[in-house]
Amino acid sequence: MAKYMLIMRGTDEGRADYEEMDFSEVIAAMGRYNEQMMDAGVLSAGEGLADAAEGAVVDFSGETPVVSDGPYGETKELFNGFWILDVASQDEALEWAKRAPLSGPGTKLEVRRVHGPEDFPADDEWIVKEKQWRAELGTE
Repeated sequence: MAKYMLIMRGTDEGRADYEEMDFSEVIAAMGRYNEQMMDAGVLSAGEGLADAAEGAVVDFSGETPVVSDGPYGETKELFNGFWILDVASQDEALEWAKRAPLSGPGTKLEVRRVHGPEDFPADDEWIVKEKQWRAELGTE
């Protein structure tokens, strides 16, 4: 099994469209989608994010990190939330992504594989420590 992250992205136009939707219907559609993934045994994690205006950005462009508050001056896309799936392949992740109850202009789901321990040298000191930490946290 491989882990894939489905990253919800949207635009300001999509956000305006979303705000016109019946929130209880949105929650019900998301709940049904999550339940389908749980029943299929593929849902590992998922969270929605609060408004970007409540967030901050840490910019590493200079020598020292610079923190700025949201909202952001020029937003082309907003990161709205994610799901992490344990699936057999990218094709399976894409099939689940296509079933997401999302709509609206500029609304997208980005599908990315999550690195696993097989992607790193097993004898690296930090990789060994991370494996131990995951065992301690019960997140293996």
